[in-house]
Amino acid sequence: MIDLEKIKRSVGIIGESDEMIEMLTLVGQISNTDISVLITGDSGSGKEMVAKAIHKNSKRKFESLIVVNCAAIPSGIIESELFGHKKGSFTGASENKKGYFESADKGTIFLDEVGELPFEIQAKLLRVIESGEFMRVGESKTNKVDVRLITATNRDLLKEVEDKKFRQDLYFRLKTINVRVPSLKEHFNDLHLYVERFSLEFTNKNDIPFKGFSSKAIAAFKRYNWPGNVRELKNVIESILVINRGDRITEDMVNMHLKMDDVNFNKSLPIHLDSDPDKLERELILKQLLYLRQDVNELKQFILGKSDSDSIEPANPALFLALPDKNNDNNNEPININDASISGLKEDSIGEMTMIEYEREIIEKYLKKFDNNRRKTAKALNISERTLYRKLKEYEI
Repeated sequence: MIDLEKIKRSVGIIGESDEMIEMLTLVGQISNTDISVLITGDSGSGKEMVAKAIHKNSKRKFESLIVVNCAAIPSGIIESELFGHKKGSFTGASENKKGYFESADKGTIFLDEVGELPFEIQAKLLRVIESGEFMRVGESKTNKVDVRLITATNRDLLKEVEDKKFRQDLYFRLKTINVRVPSLKEHFNDLHLYVERFSLEFTNKNDIPFKGFSSKAIAAFKRYNWPGNVRELKNVIESILVINRGDRITEDMVNMHLKMDDVNFNKSLPIHLDSDPDKLERELILKQLLYLRQDVNELKQFILGKSDSDSIEPANPALFLALPDKNNDNNNEPININDASISGLKEDSIGEMTMIEYEREIIEKYLKKFDNNRRKTAKALNISERTLYRKLKEYEI
């Protein structure tokens, strides 16, 4: 069993949304191995924290974790910084120096912004990954190192490969396991947790009275797009707390700081919806099933030669159940997952069931259709198996 809370506590990761749980589950599965990991995600989303979580929960956790920002090292000295150099190998090399890889021996090295590495250094990195061998600048002998490699980037490395800016062989070697860190706008349900954590940490550290954020202030945060992700959120929270020292933070304070209002708000940006996102998604799916069924009915009538529109069964935006077609109910035929998307109306239930009851019955019908095969059921419903398991437990199916 993977202890997600233990992984969170090891480095202070915050998040209870499905997106964060999926990411943390993957971290738990790969941490105690030596497999290379590529962490991808937007700038400021927390890639370094994920790398630290992998190291802290690995068998190398008592050894060093060396963090290297490849974008911050000038290209002229990056080889020396990574692999070390011999005394006198170049001007200014007054003594032998160990590189980051040698310093990380027996531990983990994290190369942040690996897409910034010069092309010629990429070949040497590939050699370290494949054989654990490297040479210091100015030396001819080969050195061995035992190190686990974790890399991260906010670039599209596949596009970099297509543009001949990144080695294809290195790309596939790094991408053995890919952990994607969701951007903040992908898990707004966790935003209030970040606000609480960052606020308490900052006010305690700086001895500032903290009276909290109003619910409308939190809602204002959710209307913003957060291009800088969690890093930007942290900076904004700290700025607001300093400027409004000791006050309860209101919606107007947040809007003023983020320079948002109802007039100039960019309507193309993602916005927070007050309703449950799962419920809204289900309603959209049900509507699409209605339209699909209308098309199927019209097609059937056309094939049967009934062109009179009055003979077509009227559409009713009520309950859609995953029932097999009455005219093609053959239990001996193999079930096609794609066929399950065509649903029938249960006329005697119209107006009598809640959305939760609708969902429960839909799941039960799909399970029955696929002989309780959960994988096929999840695929037909276009949800993950984990989400299906949660629904089964929630509805006691």
